Amino acid sequence: MPVNLSAPDPAALFAVPGVRIGVAEAGVRKANRKDLTVVLIDEGSAVGGVFTQNRFCAAPVQVCRDHLAANYGIRAMVINTGNANAGTGEDGLMRTRSTCIALARQLDIAPEQILPFSTGVIMEPLPVDRIEAGLPAALADASENHWARAAEGIMTTDTIPKAFSQRVQVGGATVTITGISKGAGMIRPNMATMLGFMATDAKIDPALIQPLAKRLADASFNRVTIDGDTSTNDSFVVIATQKAAHATITSLDSPEGKALVEAMQNVARLLAQAIVRDGEGATKFITIQVEGGRDAAECKQVAYAVAHSPLVKTAFYASDPNLGRILAAVGYAGIEDLDQTGIDLFLDDVHVAVKGGRNPSYREEDGQRVMKQSEITVRIGLGRGHASETVWTCDFSHEYVTINADYRS
Repeated sequence: MPVNLSAPDPAALFAVPGVRIGVAEAGVRKANRKDLTVVLIDEGSAVGGVFTQNRFCAAPVQVCRDHLAANYGIRAMVINTGNANAGTGEDGLMRTRSTCIALARQLDIAPEQILPFSTGVIMEPLPVDRIEAGLPAALADASENHWARAAEGIMTTDTIPKAFSQRVQVGGATVTITGISKGAGMIRPNMATMLGFMATDAKIDPALIQPLAKRLADASFNRVTIDGDTSTNDSFVVIATQKAAHATITSLDSPEGKALVEAMQNVARLLAQAIVRDGEGATKFITIQVEGGRDAAECKQVAYAVAHSPLVKTAFYASDPNLGRILAAVGYAGIEDLDQTGIDLFLDDVHVAVKGGRNPSYREEDGQRVMKQSEITVRIGLGRGHASETVWTCDFSHEYVTINADYRS
């Protein structure tokens, strides 16, 4: 079960003017499940995206990058689950392009105006015929109120759909933000086996959409890890439909830009944290805060060393305050001149280690009390400066192994 996360209420997800979504059952991998989603975007919208840093990236990632670079104006997205179309070579690229051509014919637009996304099993041919056959039903289903259906339609090993909405005042006008995400395993920054889609009716200079997408990803999806594996298909796309009644935002650092970014970052963080809360087999949601670093980079370096450690993650699953594992991970994080006598360690309110050694007042029963919680904050002080960073992770359970052992069954 997800850690303190429930399925979204469709009525709590706000329609974004300029975006319509349709979902269908195309039988991409399994029958009788929503697995094909089409997102229709009004002309004049600004669209930007960030993608996996895995050099073995999937065919749809390659095509998305090409289509965004072509700058024709993105008018639609097509998303399938059940098949990642990764590790498929030139044939995979051809199949992705064929999917774009098929949807373009239905919409009377150029194929380069479509962004394709796939998620699922790697190294299997994309069943383009099933996707093409499912497109009419997905288009017929298109509605501005189908965000919850889309959140369900992009799931793979997720146990529940993930979606959030927010409204904010920008320049005297109400601006709507709604987003969905999927992901539960093969999750690591830069980015994770995840898909994320966020739309707003905010009016922004199109030149800002790509920097905005990167800023949002860096504050959210690039701060989560479940198992340390960087996927082949990760994608996060931001859409601004320009429908809101405020003046065009020309700087993300203006008062209006800051208000928008803050609200969108909040939604992005909720979407990213939902992926961790629904991590494969996860029983605990863990926040790792590293402070007192010389710069942000070394704080993140330490945070991820702890977050990726199987020994740390299995200790959390067992509620075992074997906290030397955390200190060991800090030590091997790669900071060559780290002074261990400057390190402090806290579990929530429990001061475990001081100046690199066990706190004389620390009692193991206090550590175990915290370790039994479903939400835990690990705070690490490096004693080297004033920088700080935060990442989110989860524990490793027996269920994680079971899910991944049976994934292709």
